[in-house]
Amino acid sequence: MFKGSFVALVTPFKENYEVDFEAYGRLVDFHLQNGTHGLVPCGCTGEAATLSHEEQKECIKFVVERVAGRLPVIGGAGSNNTKEALDLTKFTKEVGCDGALLITPYYNKPTQAGLIAHYTTIAKEVDIPIVLYNVPSRTGIKLEAETVAELSKIPNIVCVKEAGGSVEQVSQILSLCNITVLSGDDSLTLPMMAVGAQGVISVAGNIVPADLAKMCWLALQGKFTDAKEIHYKLFPLFKALFYETNPMPVKAALARMGMIKNVLRLPLVPMSEPQYKKLEQVLKTLELI
Repeated sequence: MFKGSFVALVTPFKENYEVDFEAYGRLVDFHLQNGTHGLVPCGCTGEAATLSHEEQKECIKFVVERVAGRLPVIGGAGSNNTKEALDLTKFTKEVGCDGALLITPYYNKPTQAGLIAHYTTIAKEVDIPIVLYNVPSRTGIKLEAETVAELSKIPNIVCVKEAGGSVEQVSQILSLCNITVLSGDDSLTLPMMAVGAQGVISVAGNIVPADLAKMCWLALQGKFTDAKEIHYKLFPLFKALFYETNPMPVKAALARMGMIKNVLRLPLVPMSEPQYKKLEQVLKTLELI
């Protein structure tokens, strides 16, 4: 159902740490103009963990209204509290999102049976396409391939964002079921697409949307030689955007490009100077600044 380059939008803040909706609008317009295939507000890259639920809802609603049907929008609706995740998922449906992204519950470390119960409860309550989100490095729990296959039997669980750093995991999932897989790791997008993933929910797409969209589109057409050229061109950027914790580097890059202010909410802070200088050199090499 979801294919190509979906961008995990950053949430721009003013110097007083309030959401900067003027900058947010510019970012959305940037993607509309540069071929991005879809937008994902209020995920990990969007600092959802430090947004209040009211702010999160306001951001999702803003993006849906700004896009005005021109691109699919998958709203970040995850929580480690099933009741809260259900409320946020209902909201994504109410405001017209095309899907809801639900991270595995973090900190409380549910079993696979608990994950199945969590997602099943939400999917059966809200008739919206649901994207599972596996990112063990942030949550402390892995969504096993067998669990994904079991959940894929529910009609509106249609996709998984796979950010476990493993192409083997993608192969295991697709050997068990026909769910859509999207990469959650830019540097593994092309390898994952080579074994059947349909695209990416991208951090780098915030900065190079046209290149990411083209790479994914080429790969979807089986033109992997051409897609590989873009992969290797952007590979230094993929790595640079994780010199420090995401979204610290991508916000620094967007600020250096004049698109947002380099403001994050505590406990995240701007990049350290040595790492920022390394990032800046990558941006210069790619002629982004």
